[in-house]
Formats: sequence, structure tokens, C-alpha cells
Amino acid sequence: MKRTFSIGGVHPADSKISRGCAIEVLPTPPVVYISVAQHIGAPAKPIVAPGDKVKTGQPVAEPGGFVSAYIHSSVSGTVKSIAPRKDLAGNWQTCIEIQVEGDEWAEGIDTSDTLITDFTDDNKLIMDKIRLGGVVGLGGATFPTHVKLAPPPGKKCEMLIINGCECEPYLTSDFRTLLEKGEQVVTGVAIIKQVLGVDKATIAIEDNKPEAISHITSVLETLRKKSPKFEGISVMSLMKKYPEGGEKQLIDAVMGRQVPSGALPIDVGAVVQNVATALAVYDAVQKNKPIVDNSVTVTGDCLPMDRQHNFLVRVGTPLSYIIEHAGGMPENAVKVISGGPMMGKAIANLDAATLKGTSALLFLTAEQTKRQPETNCIRCGKCAQACPMGLEPFLLQKYARLDNAEALEENAVQDCIECGCCLYSCPAYIPLLDIIRQGKVKVMGIIRARAAAAKAAAEAAKAEKK
Repeated sequence: MKRTFSIGGVHPADSKISRGCAIEVLPTPPVVYISVAQHIGAPAKPIVAPGDKVKTGQPVAEPGGFVSAYIHSSVSGTVKSIAPRKDLAGNWQTCIEIQVEGDEWAEGIDTSDTLITDFTDDNKLIMDKIRLGGVVGLGGATFPTHVKLAPPPGKKCEMLIINGCECEPYLTSDFRTLLEKGEQVVTGVAIIKQVLGVDKATIAIEDNKPEAISHITSVLETLRKKSPKFEGISVMSLMKKYPEGGEKQLIDAVMGRQVPSGALPIDVGAVVQNVATALAVYDAVQKNKPIVDNSVTVTGDCLPMDRQHNFLVRVGTPLSYIIEHAGGMPENAVKVISGGPMMGKAIANLDAATLKGTSALLFLTAEQTKRQPETNCIRCGKCAQACPMGLEPFLLQKYARLDNAEALEENAVQDCIECGCCLYSCPAYIPLLDIIRQGKVKVMGIIRARAAAAKAAAEAAKAEKK
């Protein structure tokens, strides 16, 4: 029996309609809008001004704190403005607007397709390149990679896990990356493995992607013959189950270890990175290329096969521009999702621009988006059985509706990964995820305020002693 995570999970239809669509380079748009908030942590600080000329790959914003990342121009041209602009949810974010003029790249960036598998033993140099390249986790969280690859004192990584599951329905950009950039991905894995100082790395792929499993296995066999640096890297086929690609679920499936509530993967000896992140590490270290583009799936049941795409898109490209090049808005589409149907976000503003972590544009019809009338909870427990975090969604939604933050925290609402398994499995059509998410936001605010107060008190006590 193939491995999978041990708690909860559901089995939505794959709907990988675009899996046969090779990655195409989307033409560069006439203007890009590069957000300074493209990662978890403090927004980056602009280091250019209106009127400045920039080149592709040139830094345009620097980290705004420890957990922050560099942001680079994805095009060459002139900075037109630095001003708030609405994101896909309609919220205002500072963006650097750049008018495109040609495509001149910053010095030192290798834009050739030449594969380079030999890499330096200097881990400090590697980490500097990852940091300066603005590499962040591209599996959804966009956590700065240079921070994640530097475990805190007392914590040691025992295994590197590469997430190649792409368990979200419809999404295929990671699958295509494994097929088309397998050598680069595996080299990126070897680089990360060396930096972490671990002996083992596993590239985990769900068994509904046999072509990717076979190809990466073959790539590994070839690269091991070239260098011992590729030893210790293996491919693991996992049972298809959602949300297999969640960090904690993947660690459970691969290592058989449970990450405790409030703990991090490193606390059980694991570091998890996405295949697209491994490719970004390869680009940064081997090619001096920062994140200026990423693969975006354009898909949906309402799109004919000749309009299914996996595009390589410059960061900051307006969503409307992508849709235009995919043939325009489908006639019977009523909603566009950024990401997949389980964890993606509905797009309220098609003039918003892509971010480093943008993975897909999914078109849904009225029939696919229509919610059934909510009925009374029948206490069937299906939501609890489906929850991959072992929570009790029926109870959490009750406390959320009562605005009982204390009870929500006691029942670990902060552990919810917002995967949607509870909503997917509820026969009473209760909008469990929506309700629980609102409660989680409130509890997380309380937790952060409590931590800030404790920090302030500790600093005050320290100052008194002096």
C-alpha cells in the first residue's frame, strides 16, 4: 500500500485538463505592476524612483525585515510610478509600475538554456545568491527561502522533502516543470540538500503523475553518474489524496512524523520545499537569475482544449492580459479563481497583477460556483473525519458563530490550514471554511497581540534592571 498522510483528507476529481499543455512563454506585456508584498513577512522597500531606468532582473525593492525578500524588475523599461494599487481581492498594495522598453537584462544573468549541474561547495555564497535572488517558497506560502534554509540554533534538519504532489485539482504547472525542467529541479534539490547538510532528500510525487515519477527517476540515475552530490536523493510515489501537498501532511506521509500543534516542520527534523522553489534555487545559484517569472496554469471545464495553457509569465503581468492571450473570458464563466478550487481565492479585480506565488487562473461556471442552501448540522462527523489536522470543524464553526475566541483557541482553530476538506465533505452544505476562517483571523490577532505585549513587558523589565 502506497504511503499517504494518516489523518483525514478527501478525494476530489483531478480535473488535470491542461496536463498535456507544454509551458509556453507568454509575450511580455506593455506594462507591469510589481507589488512590494509578494512574500510572508514585512513588505519590501522600494529602492527605485519614478523616472528611473531599470533592466530585467534588477532589484527594485529590498527586504523590509528579517522575514522579507528582495523583489526584482521582471522587465526592462522606465519606472512610471510607485503607488497603491488594488490586488486581486480589491485590497490596496504598493506597486512599482514599469513601462516596458525592450528586454535588456541586468549584467551577470545567464539567460541561456545551457544546463549547469556542477555547483560550488561554498554554502555562504549559495545562501547569498538565494537571498539576493528574492527566492521564496512557491508552493503557496511564499516564505523567504534563505530564512527557511537556516534553521535556528538547536534545530537540525534530518530530511529535505520536495513537494511535487500538486494535489490541488486543475493545477498542472508543477507537473509540467518536472517534465520539462527535471534536470534543473533535481540540481536545485542537490543544492538545497548541501546547504542544509542532510544526507537524504525525497522528491514526493502523487501516483496520478506516473510520467513525472518516471522522468525524475531517470534524471536522478543520469546525474548520479556525473557527481556524488546527487547521491541520497530519491523519488517517492505517494497515494493521491488531498491535501497531500500540505507541509505537515507531506511530512506525515514521507517520514511518518506528526508536527505538533504550534510547532514547525524543523521541530521534527524536516524542511519542505516545492519543485518550483527548487527550480528557482537552481536559477539563482547557477544562472544568477532572480525570480522574474513563474509558471501559471490557465484552465477550467468551460475552456476548450485549445485554450488550456501553462504559461511562463513575467511577475507583475495584469491578469486581464493573460486572459486576453488565452482567448478572452469564456462565455459561460462567472468566476475566476487565483489558484485551485479548494484553496484558491476568488478574483475581485482582473486588473490586478501576478505575484511570484501566482499558480493558476481557473474559470468556473455558474453551476460550479452555486452553493446549496445551508441546512442543519446532522452530527454526522464527516467534517471531522476529513480534517487533515484532526480538528472538529462542526465545533469550531459553532464557536465562531458565537464569537467565542477563547473556545476557538482552546480547540486549536489556529492550526486550521484552510484546505476546505470540511466544506467539501459536509452533506448539510454548511459554509464551514468561511465561518472558521473568520474565527481564525480573530484568534490569530489575539495571539499576535499577546506575543507583542509579552515582548514589550520583557523589554521593559530588562530596561528596569539596567
